[in-house]
Amino acid sequence: MRASVPFWVRKLGQLWRLVRESHTQPLAGTQAKPAAVGPDDSAITFIGHSSFLIQTAGRGILLDPVFATRLIVLRRQRRAGVRIADLPTIDAVLLTHAHMDHLNRPSLRAVTREMRRRGLAAPVAIVPRGVEDLVQDLGFGRVETLEWWQSTELTAMPRTSAQKSEPIPIEQSKNRAVSETIRITATPARHWGARMFKDTHRGFGGYVIESAKGPTIYHSGDTAYFGGFAEIGRRLRPEIALLPIGAYFPDSYRAVHTSPEEALRAFLDLQADVMIPMHYGTFRLGREPMEEPLPRLLQAARNAGLGDCVVALGEGESWTGGDAGQREQRALAVRGQDFRG
Repeated sequence: MRASVPFWVRKLGQLWRLVRESHTQPLAGTQAKPAAVGPDDSAITFIGHSSFLIQTAGRGILLDPVFATRLIVLRRQRRAGVRIADLPTIDAVLLTHAHMDHLNRPSLRAVTREMRRRGLAAPVAIVPRGVEDLVQDLGFGRVETLEWWQSTELTAMPRTSAQKSEPIPIEQSKNRAVSETIRITATPARHWGARMFKDTHRGFGGYVIESAKGPTIYHSGDTAYFGGFAEIGRRLRPEIALLPIGAYFPDSYRAVHTSPEEALRAFLDLQADVMIPMHYGTFRLGREPMEEPLPRLLQAARNAGLGDCVVALGEGESWTGGDAGQREQRALAVRGQDFRG
């Protein structure tokens, strides 16, 4: 009988296959300038993978911005949909956890450098507890840490680094933000936060972004399906849900990631109005075919009578409340063309 292969050898083998396959696909996708919005309007621009630009209440917020073409050895499959030079003023950068496909130090440094080049105030970084040391030296005006259910605010006037705000427990602040204020609340997830192997102290989670002048937006970060979605929906009532749909195969990956069908179930638990899928098609992180997650999600949504609720954005495309059906068909057609062999 052949001896069993050690766990670490199997993991290295899986990584090597992902790396090898990531170098066989030509870089696809296009870039565009973000939607121009006024102070009373909102736009959500998909940069790629789990990276988004949120423009709401006159502010610019980046979520998990990764503009790099490779993560050490893993090559990006689709271009970032927005160039850093084309970003609007960025007031805050929200990071869900320390994994390299979500926290890319060169990308973060480039964003703060671009804001300084324009003579603008450096953005604030908002991170889970235990992640702050990874971003302290990247040029942010200040770094705030949040535990699950804690909130912080972006106020009307930019604060200097000396004017540090303290996290606000959600139980002490249930009123929605006034028009000049954006409230950001950290939310639970089922994942893990270590960047390497032993730094398991690092936190992880998602965020809900609230303002009186725009929709309430939820970015889950990486997560498996869990009962916390219903609680997030009940406590914070997000209207727009940015949910991951990739890296779910083999089935063991679903301990920390959602399949397309599980993401749709999470959307229902949240009782949100619109779902924007993410975490698919950019990096080879799972063993499912790169072109599989989006069609699976769209089919599941149609089967459930939710086809009009899913807004599938292409890289560089912005959602401002337009027709969901047209956008999802266009994004699916573009991706299908790019992935044909």
